[in-house]
Amino acid sequence: MEVILPKFAEMWPSAIAFVLMFVILWKFAFPPITAMLDKRSETIRESLEKAEETRVEAERLMEEYKQQMAEARQESSRVIEQGRKVADSMKDDIIAKANEEAQALIVKARESIEAEKNAAMAELQASVAELSVAVAGKVIGKTMSAADHAELIKQAMAEVGGLNG
Repeated sequence: MEVILPKFAEMWPSAIAFVLMFVILWKFAFPPITAMLDKRSETIRESLEKAEETRVEAERLMEEYKQQMAEARQESSRVIEQGRKVADSMKDDIIAKANEEAQALIVKARESIEAEKNAAMAELQASVAELSVAVAGKVIGKTMSAADHAELIKQAMAEVGGLNG
């Protein structure tokens, strides 16, 4: 078996071509490639920093939103409670006014009843007095003078008034 070894004379041109190609690539190809990779790395780093800043800002906004929601809930609870207090106050005022009006109506009704009772009593007393005078005149069988008639009415009124009290 034969070992295949490269011949030294054939290796030199390949080695020189490799070194020459490496120097040309080093001089002309690697700097733009390195610059492009550095630029890409910088862009990725900036994107990551912006993403982190955006995440921090989003968390801050979320906390601010939660705080505003809590404040809004407190405010709505306060407004509801204030509305309840106003409604209770209005209810109490309405009930008090209704009670006052009812009491006023009761007093007015009592006064009206008392006035009507007094008017009826006065009319009844006058009728009784006239009737008494007429009956007395018939019982006595004589006609009375106007003065006697007035005196008899006065006495009858006093008696009827005495029964009333």
